[in-house]
Order: sequence, then C-alpha cells, then structure tokens
Amino acid sequence: MSLEILGIGTATPPWQIAQGDAARLAAGFARPEAGRERALAAIYRQTRIRSRGSVLLDDPGPEPYAQTFFPPAAETDAGGPSTAARMKRYAVEAGRLAADGVRTALERSGIAATSVTHLVTCSCTGFANPGVDLELVATLGMPADVSRTHVGFMGCHGAFNAIRVAAAFAEAEPDAVVLVVCVELCSLHFQYGSRSDLLVANSIFADGAAAIVGIGANHPRAAGQHTWRLARQWSQILPDSADDMGWTIGDHGFEMNLSARVPGIIGGEIPGLVARSLATQGLARADVGAWAVHPGGPRVLANVQEALGLDASALAASQAVLGDHGNMSSATILFILERLLRDDTPAPCLAMAFGPGLTAELALFSRGGTTGTREPPHPSSSESHRR
Repeated sequence: MSLEILGIGTATPPWQIAQGDAARLAAGFARPEAGRERALAAIYRQTRIRSRGSVLLDDPGPEPYAQTFFPPAAETDAGGPSTAARMKRYAVEAGRLAADGVRTALERSGIAATSVTHLVTCSCTGFANPGVDLELVATLGMPADVSRTHVGFMGCHGAFNAIRVAAAFAEAEPDAVVLVVCVELCSLHFQYGSRSDLLVANSIFADGAAAIVGIGANHPRAAGQHTWRLARQWSQILPDSADDMGWTIGDHGFEMNLSARVPGIIGGEIPGLVARSLATQGLARADVGAWAVHPGGPRVLANVQEALGLDASALAASQAVLGDHGNMSSATILFILERLLRDDTPAPCLAMAFGPGLTAELALFSRGGTTGTREPPHPSSSESHRR
C-alpha cells in the first residue's frame, strides 16, 4: 500500500466537563431510584475518564457543567430533544470542529489546502447535506473539483474504513494528496432514563475531530523518514456477536445498545486475529513496536492487553487518550496515532478498533520509505517467531 501520512491534527470543543461533574449532571436525567445515585457515580468513576469535551457545554463560569440543550428530565418528555433538533445542532457544530483539526494537520504536514486532491470524511453521529465535506471545502479554500467521499454511520472503527478509501485513492493516483477527516459529536445523543447500557454509553462518549494528510508514492514529499506509511489493513466480522452492539436512530437521537459480553468477545478473538494478520507480513506479536487500540472502554483495553500478553506501558497512549478525552468514536484512534507519531514511537505500529457487527478493523503502519514487512520466515526458522 502507498498511503504515507505527513501529518495528523486533532481538535476538541472549547469546554470540557470533569467526569465527577458529568455524573452529577447525569443523575438529573437518569432519575435514578432513591439511593441509586452512588451506583451511577460508580459507573462514571470506573470509566477511568478524567474529563470529556462537548460542543453543548457553555462557558461554565461558577457552574462546572453549564448547558441548556438538554432540559431537566422533569421539564420534558422521557426522551429529551428530538432527533431533528440534535441534527440541527450537528449541522451547526460539526464543520467548525472538523476545520480546527484539519488546520493543524495541514500545518504539520506542510501541505496547503489548495493542494488537496481527495477529501474523505467520516462520521456516525450526524447527517447533513450539504455537509461537513462541503463546509470544509468552502472554509479552508480547497479546490472546487476536489474528489469527495463520505464514510457514514459505521461506528468506532469508521476511521479505518476512511483510511482504506484514502489508500485506494493513493494507489490509483500516486501523486494524490488525500485528506481524511473524522468528526464525532457523541454528546448530542445523550439518552434519558436508567437503562444500563445507555447509562454506560452516556458515561464514556465525547466529542472530537481529527484529520490525516496522506500522499501517494509519486508525490515529491513521499518516503520521508519521520512519517508513517500504511502497510496493510484487515477487517474481520467476529462470530456470534451481531446483537451485542448496535447504533440505531430513534425519535430522540441515536441509541446505543451495548452488551456486557463485548469486552470478552474481543478478548477471545483478538489473539488469533492479530497472529494471522501479522503472519501475512512475516511478523509476530513481539515485532510490533507500538500499539494503538481504540479505547471502547477500560474493560476493552484490559481484555486486549491481557489477551495479547502486553505489558501495561504498551497501551499507555490509548489509556491517556481515554482519560483525557473519553471515547470520541471514529476520531479516537487518530488521537492515539497522533500521540505515537509525535513521540517518535518505534514502528511498526499495529492499530485496531471495534464496532457494530461486531467488527474488528486492524491497520499496520511502518516508517516512511520502508515497507514495514519482511518475507514470511522459512519453516526452519519459524521457531524464532513464536513468542
């Protein structure tokens, strides 16, 4: 594959809410039975999230969680704002948050917006048309003939699908400059009530945007030594898991159904999937220099770490992004990759995320100018790759 990453930019809303304050705010919407406030607070503490950003937060002033979009439960019907109202707010907020991430990515890559030939946008938290893609073209001054593609409603692994599209463009047009943009406004879909999986979703999801500037093999900037090149991607639908995670459009926003089985399913399947995938590149688990694991929640990270036999430091970037920002759906993995690339982490890097299906998406990144792979080991030397 020939997509080389020149720069990654990330953006979060101007206001953040501490997780303890978020729990107190949620108690007013969940209307827990008497004595259940402590249980709700415990759910929020167990996420290991310190703070999260939301486009719905106002200048806090003396109030740590000022917002007016969601009325108190006692003043509205059971569902809160309608889906139409939430989508109207998405149309207002998504483009400008995305533009913040794009500006940083372009600056870090040294590429002008006028040089972008392909724009791939990704989001599962809102719909608008004209949408984020056209707003970015107008706001940033991209060419009117830029090729635009949108990857929608795929969930937390959507960035991998967007990167796959970008790589296909770079393969077809080796001098291409491809911009990948993920923007998610998960806080728009806060749900009222006390259903357990909705409480968990309310406790972990947040807003954020991230962008990648990538180039094809014939671009003058290709084969840089301090960039990452996409070496290979894999996709796998996990067995007997179709009902364990879902993202459906209701009358009052998008509703997540999330089974408690999800971390266990991932933990059971990921060792074999990682081993088979790396083997196609002549690599073993011990050859991986960096791990970028989407933090669907603390249990997902813990199960992946245990299943792969990784030490605690291997997932430090994933833990840090979860703690600082929460789960920003598709944008989250780009936040993790940005940290790893910024810190000059050893390659190859294996990235992964999980979403409805259940689906696992994996991507292997090498250093620019190298393939990041080697010939599969000869049978006589296979023992050296068995870790």
